[in-house]
Amino acid sequence: MTTLLLTHPAALDHDTPSGHPERADRIRVVASILEDEKFSLLAREQAPVADIETVALAHHRGYVDALLEAAPESGLVQIDSDTILSPGTMEAALRGAGGAVQAVDEVMTGKVRNAFSAMRPPGHHAEHRVAMGFCFFNHAAVAARWARHHHGAGRVAIVDWDVHHGNGTQDIFWNDPDVLYASTHEMPLYPGTGAASDRGEHGNIVNAPLSPGDGGDAFREALDSLILPRIDAFDPDLIIISAGFDAHWRDPLGSVNLTEADFAHATRVLMQLAEKRCGGRIVSILEGGYDLVGLSKSVAAHVEALMGAD
Repeated sequence: MTTLLLTHPAALDHDTPSGHPERADRIRVVASILEDEKFSLLAREQAPVADIETVALAHHRGYVDALLEAAPESGLVQIDSDTILSPGTMEAALRGAGGAVQAVDEVMTGKVRNAFSAMRPPGHHAEHRVAMGFCFFNHAAVAARWARHHHGAGRVAIVDWDVHHGNGTQDIFWNDPDVLYASTHEMPLYPGTGAASDRGEHGNIVNAPLSPGDGGDAFREALDSLILPRIDAFDPDLIIISAGFDAHWRDPLGSVNLTEADFAHATRVLMQLAEKRCGGRIVSILEGGYDLVGLSKSVAAHVEALMGAD
């Protein structure tokens, strides 16, 4: 079976002010690198628009409605200093959720081996009722709930290696024993959450903070000693990756020094665990990554690993 790539031109239509790190060029460089001949065997589909009821699996319906009402017909609206609504934002965000759901559908039904949804804006900072950190809808959370509600997944594990802690994902699943959220992230760093002592109401939160200046050795040790054993014991029916690439050494928004080889390694070890526990089922969702060279190289390494390249 093959690897599925989901994306859509609407990801380019979420506008942010000049100089904002979360910009349309992120998707342009990802699309460009994935046009290389070595990715010719990727299955490619356009990310559909998720309906409101699907997004509301992870978010309060009133919050979703308020965002839709706040979206401008022209110009920009600030949710906070970093999180900006433009006329194209809601379609992009709904297609981000829709791409994640479509990925779950095809992976859970065995149509593809695994899938990568390359959309923006990212999602993992979006809480149940709060947009923040460039994020509006939490695509990984929507995907996990969709897998449980529509495909009978008893347990879902979410692994987040973005340099920023996914406070939104932790918030949504804090009291959900059927979803394990495991994160490596720099600490201290925005948004200030993600302490190792945060474990959730059911011990289903696993935070493995990294220190500024840490590199691949510390990252791989966090995976090997803490995150992989917890996922193994959790025995999930699906693994979702919140694939942020801003822990790359080139990235301006963090101080962790990972390389594209570290992301490829993390992908491969999660694939091995998925083969053991859940029939190889992995859905990966793009989160951060703000240096365009680091992002493109890291995405290429990640997708090559998903396709089975050594």
